[in-house]
Amino acid sequence: MIQTKNLTKKFEDFTALKDVSCTIPRGCIYGMVGSNGAGKSTFLRLLTGVYRPNSGQILFDDEPVYENPNVKNRIAYVPDELFFLQGASMNRMAQFYQSIYKDFDMDRFKKLTELFGLNPKKFLGTFSKGMKRQAAIILALSCRADYMFFDETFDGLDPVMRNLVKSIICDDVIERNATAIITSHSLRELEDICDQLALLHKGGLVLQSDIDNLKTGRFKIQIAFNYDYDKELFGDIDIHSFKKNASVTNMIVNGDREEILNKLNALNPVILEVIPLSLEEVFTYEMEALGYKFDDII
Repeated sequence: MIQTKNLTKKFEDFTALKDVSCTIPRGCIYGMVGSNGAGKSTFLRLLTGVYRPNSGQILFDDEPVYENPNVKNRIAYVPDELFFLQGASMNRMAQFYQSIYKDFDMDRFKKLTELFGLNPKKFLGTFSKGMKRQAAIILALSCRADYMFFDETFDGLDPVMRNLVKSIICDDVIERNATAIITSHSLRELEDICDQLALLHKGGLVLQSDIDNLKTGRFKIQIAFNYDYDKELFGDIDIHSFKKNASVTNMIVNGDREEILNKLNALNPVILEVIPLSLEEVFTYEMEALGYKFDDII
């Protein structure tokens, strides 16, 4: 389990993170979304012990990470700005990683390299942007680390490779009870893979929630009647958004789906349909409830 308490990181002319507190359990995929400059990369660099916080605490299973080789050996990190040894091939980088990570799995490295269709003998300098990111992901996954951090993981990957990477990360989390943290500026990239999502804005943690809770507690209704009506017709139903066009109304409601549908059916509508909410719509409504405009943040 990862715990951060009042985590703050300042640079000379600005504060990158301010009072960020969160708990990330083992065996989950934790997504962190936010615009450029929101603090996502700084957060990961603090978690990996690259940066030292100005204040606050970071604990991995009750142990600090900064200047702690035992904890760092359990972390694999793919940064947004990739780094490879000059003139190195994937094979040379694998040997380098093997000298650092005690659980580095060379057999897995070879299998993943074949799966991704990369030539491990070629110089990484000849690889495209997407191929370099694939190489970095392969090296990280071969470490068999308990904690895997991916910064803008899918940047430069085509749709096929994105799905492949997502599948392998999910398998690792399930099979080894590993924990993955994935950052992105695109909520759509994270929607189908994460168990929990957090939203960073201007260095602060604005919202974090379990995805299932976000999706199951709120849904969209389209309803119509053959008589005139207004919002008061729906009594004690918790309506978050209400938009009526002629006789048809679209509304976002909170609560137990079956109970709400029973109440609405009792009103004898001529149209009653439940429409699934996308995760972006859910986040939009959650942000509005907190007084933020989601489009201004992402």
